[in-house]
Amino acid sequence: MKRQIPGLHRETKNPDDFLEGLFLVRVDQAHYNWHREKPFFSIRFGVLEPKQHFSRSITGRIYCTPKALWRLNWFLRDFTYDADLLGRDEVDEKALLGLRGVIRTSRRTLAGRSFLNLDGFAPTAEWEELSSGGGAKTSREEGSDDLQLHAD
Repeated sequence: MKRQIPGLHRETKNPDDFLEGLFLVRVDQAHYNWHREKPFFSIRFGVLEPKQHFSRSITGRIYCTPKALWRLNWFLRDFTYDADLLGRDEVDEKALLGLRGVIRTSRRTLAGRSFLNLDGFAPTAEWEELSSGGGAKTSREEGSDDLQLHAD
């Protein structure tokens, strides 16, 4: 049996489509993926700001290994996750939906493959301050961004 799948012949991931920089986002989808060595949450963020990227999405992983739990905790705190659930060491995928905050992304290449990194998080209240010094750029744009997101 043959099936026609439109767009199959095109490259699935264009490296120039990666968004890098700072974004005000909303959690649109979250899914826990169990893996023996590296369990992780796969999270799809809907971009709210900057306006030129509104309605685009960014998907990234937040690992749940013992060494990486600090990053998951940072994300949950800055996105104002339910403190009671966090205090009981529980993450409810449904409770993540709709949470808002700031993310910083960058692209890394390893063995010829490009990956999007979630480099940092900040509360929504800090968006105006953080976005005034820089913003989002596609991977084609060059330049550095001196903004540092903090983990406190």
